[in-house]
Amino acid sequence: MSQTPAQPDPTQNDKALERGLNRSMLGKLAVVVVIMFGFGYAMVPLYKKICELTNINVLNTRDEDGGALRNSQVDKTRTITVEFDSNSQGPFRFRPMKNSMDVHPGEINQIVYEVVNKEGRTVEAQAIPSYAPKQATEFFKKIECFCFKQQTLTANESREMPVVFVIDPDLPKDVKTITLSYTFFEIHAPSAIAPAMPNKGT
Repeated sequence: MSQTPAQPDPTQNDKALERGLNRSMLGKLAVVVVIMFGFGYAMVPLYKKICELTNINVLNTRDEDGGALRNSQVDKTRTITVEFDSNSQGPFRFRPMKNSMDVHPGEINQIVYEVVNKEGRTVEAQAIPSYAPKQATEFFKKIECFCFKQQTLTANESREMPVVFVIDPDLPKDVKTITLSYTFFEIHAPSAIAPAMPNKGT
């Protein structure tokens, strides 16, 4: 009596098909991961290049010699003359190291003021800035300034104090010159002692 050949188990066929589909899906996922990794890696230099071309999110760059910062939004079509002035109230010699400088709006610049305490005692002082013309006040942006806090000078101390600033490019076109003036004054200056009156005999 002839025997009927064994029929393949349909369950095993399904499992084999499922394994094939899984391997195919895994391969596709691996390709996607590689592509995404490559795209993410390429985005960093691409973003930097776009920023360089459009000047977006690029605030400043450092000079090759490590010097002053230079803003990327400099308006080189305009030149503003900034004059520096100083006044002092107290035992100080106080002056800017330069009387003036020509700057471009958007350019980061620095001026240094020198102060000397001529007293043989410690002195606390404060600097107050003022601007001319008045309309330039809101366009004169100080990044660093000794006027931001009180200064304590020891007896006969000499000190150089920087001001880092930038002129806003929105400065009105008719303003060609800005004067920055500081008044440097002593805080809690000692009161003069009145001379003692001689006793009168009775």
